[in-house]
Order: sequence, then C-alpha cells, then structure tokens
Amino acid sequence: AVNRLGGPRVLEVGVGTGLALPHYRRDLEVVGVDLSREMLLKAQERVAAETLGHVQGLLEMDAENMAFADASFDVAVAMFTASVVPDARKLYAEMSRVVRPGGHMLFVNHFAAEDGFRWWVERTMAPLARVLGWHPDFKLSDLLGEGKVRVDRMEHCPPLSLFTLVEVRNG
Repeated sequence: AVNRLGGPRVLEVGVGTGLALPHYRRDLEVVGVDLSREMLLKAQERVAAETLGHVQGLLEMDAENMAFADASFDVAVAMFTASVVPDARKLYAEMSRVVRPGGHMLFVNHFAAEDGFRWWVERTMAPLARVLGWHPDFKLSDLLGEGKVRVDRMEHCPPLSLFTLVEVRNG
C-alpha cells in the first residue's frame, strides 16, 4: 500500500526486525523507528544482508514522542503497533505531526468487530488474549477518536480478515 502512494519519504513506526523493509520500492527513502534496541539490531542485520540501500535509518525512538521535525515524512505506516503502545491516540497525534499536510498515514492492526460471531469470540477470548499481550477489544476509535478523522480506505487483510489496513490522509 505504501508503494502506491506519492512522496519519497517514508516512516515505519514499530519497524521491529524489519520484516517489511525489503518490500518497499527502492526509490523510497525509508526510516524505521522502534523502542526495542534488540529488534533494531536484527533489522540492521536484515538491511545489511539484503543490501537495502533505500533504508536511510533505523532509530531507537518512542513512537509517542519522536525526535523528528514537523512534516518530515510523506507517508508513515504503523503495522501491528497501535494496540501495543500505551496511548494509541498519542501515537496517532505524533504520526500526524511528523507527516506533511496531505500526506498519508497507514495502520495495519486488529480492530474489534462491531457485532456478529467474531465479536462474540473476541469478547470471550479477551481475558486470555490480554495475558498474551493482544487486545482483541481494541477499536478503531481507540486510535482515531470518535468521528474526528476521515478514513480514506479500509481493507481487510488475510488471514480471515483479522487485520485491517486503514489509510488516513493527514489534514
């Protein structure tokens, strides 16, 4: 999805071990941030092993308080990160700050079902899931607020549509 968007400067928030880094177009300038030094070391090994010259930096940084200037990036993406940070709305606000006006923010995450069988399963499994560090009751509004942000696109992702890609244009 990032590869289809305009603008060369891309920020991956919660880059982890860098699994997505080889999938970005080579003409993009990618910077990844993560709070885990150990994960970043693995990402650096991946960048070196796969000669990923488009990766401009891998930085240890708190996603809720980044050291970048305002409007530093054209696109920011956070995959499987929003539900594990202490304050998802603060994450959104910080990503919004570092993405230029009109730029794009993408989130891939599990968002709670509104109703139906999946809703029932998520609510039933929530106590066990929380012990494992997963939040099946995490709602899109926990990230974006109630009706404050216009979502440009939502796309369910495999497997079983458990994850959703949410695209927002920075206003």
